[in-house]
Amino acid sequence: MAPSPIPSPTETVAQPYALQRFYDQSAEWQECGRFECTTLEAPLNYDEPDAGTLQVALLRRPADNQDERIGSLFVNPGGPGVSGKSYAKLAEVLFTQPVLENFDIVGWDPRGVGDSTSISCMTDAETDVYYETDGTPDDPAEVRDLVRVNEEFTKGCVTDDAALIPQLGTFNSARDLDILRSAVGEARLNFFGASYGTELGAIYAELFPQRVGRMVLDAALDPAVTSDGLSKGQLRGFQRATESFIDDCIARSGCAVGPTRDAAEQQIAELLAAIDRVPLTTETGRPLTESLATTGMISAMYSEASGWPSLRLGLSQAFSGDGTVLLALADVYAERNNDGTYASNVNSAFPAISCTDRPGSSSVQAAKRQIPAYEKISPIFGRTFAWGAVACRDWPVKRGDFPTRVIAEGADPIVVVGTTRDPATPYAWSVRLAKSLQSGVLVSRDGDGHTGYNAGNACVDSAVDSYLVAGETPANPTIC
Repeated sequence: MAPSPIPSPTETVAQPYALQRFYDQSAEWQECGRFECTTLEAPLNYDEPDAGTLQVALLRRPADNQDERIGSLFVNPGGPGVSGKSYAKLAEVLFTQPVLENFDIVGWDPRGVGDSTSISCMTDAETDVYYETDGTPDDPAEVRDLVRVNEEFTKGCVTDDAALIPQLGTFNSARDLDILRSAVGEARLNFFGASYGTELGAIYAELFPQRVGRMVLDAALDPAVTSDGLSKGQLRGFQRATESFIDDCIARSGCAVGPTRDAAEQQIAELLAAIDRVPLTTETGRPLTESLATTGMISAMYSEASGWPSLRLGLSQAFSGDGTVLLALADVYAERNNDGTYASNVNSAFPAISCTDRPGSSSVQAAKRQIPAYEKISPIFGRTFAWGAVACRDWPVKRGDFPTRVIAEGADPIVVVGTTRDPATPYAWSVRLAKSLQSGVLVSRDGDGHTGYNAGNACVDSAVDSYLVAGETPANPTIC
């Protein structure tokens, strides 16, 4: 496909005078191993742009064919709280060759994340406790433990940077992104966002519709989803993914569960209940608690190709009293290194940004009341998700920016990719977001796993590549 240049905006959008100094920045790239890095400034508080700044760190992988270079493609992997710099470093795995040939891949760590001005709420040891603590308390003492770890998390965030907390929201990150777009010399934003990155991209489009270039939102988190809707939607997604995993497993010889889906679900639920009573031993010497086992199972659902085989082995081991593989899956999810350190601040940034965006906190009593409704959705994960609502209970921000319906009136076509059995961002959210966006175009992938692009479906890849590289908008809808 022949590369196609991005047209300039048809109208000029003036910058607020108070923000002009930020828009006047020009990225000064420095050698950064195989890549290029730079740091830019953004206002801490957009309502008071003269009241302090924060640092935003970027990394660029230059286009392979500079003669045919179309421009910069900003990329965000989601989370919230996952490093965009790390995502850009993996561009050769995550993007197809036509995209790598024609775009500089630019990743950045959003405010609160990684190498940017970040939030740190827990030590490594405290993070271990955070993940080990029983997420399905059965008695008053366990309820107190769960409440306490969340209270201590909040206190740690406030101690680290109380001024940053109310400014962590996605709307501010989207405003930062427009400053970054300007600093790298792009008249329009070309953007690829996955998972939560789709919400960030959608909010950018709502704020700056005339500056939207070629935008792909893969595995959408619809900004119109409420806090409760987010929790229940993800619970349905993980339940659906678990059912797909079970169906695949019992069709194979040697599956540790079965022979029917209902029997397998009951066996897994009983396994987790047994681990709740007596944690499993592991080769590392760390016990596998029910909370860690649940995290390990959820971690496996993100990828049919790599996660499902590991979960088959992990369940087989666990039924024999060994929690080693399930613990390893949980550690992958938490980005925990073998030496007990954590690879990034995602375990601080994810809850901090989430609670700032959607403070919808729940009392202990409210969490208890909603358990039956959650268990009806998923007998395996229902209690965990119901109790998860207490995480933001003491968060200092009480009013967030979501739910927000996004229209992006006047924006050029925006491609939304949805996978029918996506565990983390249910397909229905992609459908809703594509309909909500005035220029939304839906590309559907029939399959399992989280995200749809470069996941083995040539139809999806062709539609996205033709759009990004040649400017050819897919048919709406496109079914793959």
